[in-house]
Amino acid sequence: MPLTNEQKKEYKSIGHHLKPVLTVADNGLTEGVLAELDRALNDHELIKVQLRIAERDARQGLLEELCKAGRCELVQTIGKVALVYRKNAKPNRQLSNIHRNQA
Repeated sequence: MPLTNEQKKEYKSIGHHLKPVLTVADNGLTEGVLAELDRALNDHELIKVQLRIAERDARQGLLEELCKAGRCELVQTIGKVALVYRKNAKPNRQLSNIHRNQA
């Protein structure tokens, strides 16, 4: 289900203070990158991803692939950093960026 504008606004404010937990470089979406993406989304729900790719169109294509492979929603993109979200059915309240911010 797509995020509403209110949800995106809330997640952007939470994500503003986060550091990127995943970096995707020229090798693209390798098996290791996808495994780390899945782990990070399961733990934190809302994460920043740094894309170290110079070409804007290639970055956008890679980001679409990443969201599709990770079954996550794109919240925001600023330059080479993207904020993505995937709801966890059983979030860990100590790790989830969403629940830690609401507490």
